[in-house]
Amino acid sequence: MVATSLWVFGYGSLLWNPGFKPAESVVARLEGFHRSFCMWSIHHRGSEEAPGLVLALDVAPDAGCDGVAFRVEDAEADAVLAMLRERELISSAYYEDMVPLKLADGREVMALAYIINQDHVQYCGDLTLERQAQVIATAVGGRGPNTEYLFNTAAHLQQMGVDDPDMAWLVARVRALVGLPPHPGFNVQKSVAK
Repeated sequence: MVATSLWVFGYGSLLWNPGFKPAESVVARLEGFHRSFCMWSIHHRGSEEAPGLVLALDVAPDAGCDGVAFRVEDAEADAVLAMLRERELISSAYYEDMVPLKLADGREVMALAYIINQDHVQYCGDLTLERQAQVIATAVGGRGPNTEYLFNTAAHLQQMGVDDPDMAWLVARVRALVGLPPHPGFNVQKSVAK
């Protein structure tokens, strides 16, 4: 394991808005978790009155999550960590942990990740995809519409070559709900609404 620098695992909005300039970005996989719209957003993509949904790493022993490992410049590690904590730990719905990642180039690193606390009131791991789509289509928070969060994350996963059927289904459904034409780049044939 390479352990000299701070690495950060991006699986949601960090993919397209890390908030810092990484020294290195490498596609990576985390085993034992899956990416899921399982966290009510009452700040960034929704409000307390009308919560939105954001992605979180949710424990799933037989699953894996593909994302990006960002290596932080050593001189910027403290500042980046402070910025990430302010952004990601706005409530105690996420907890911070170091997780083992397998990088696409064969390296293995320990990386900082933000994982959902299943005991927190903002955890909502049992929502159907249809319910997720209904929420995402209308919610707006301090960082903008929930649709922007979904569309940007899905586009970046697609650019990485990550096949995420649930994400593709959500993009198609949310686009229909808000009156946008189907996105030609997403294959929803393999996706099944849950």
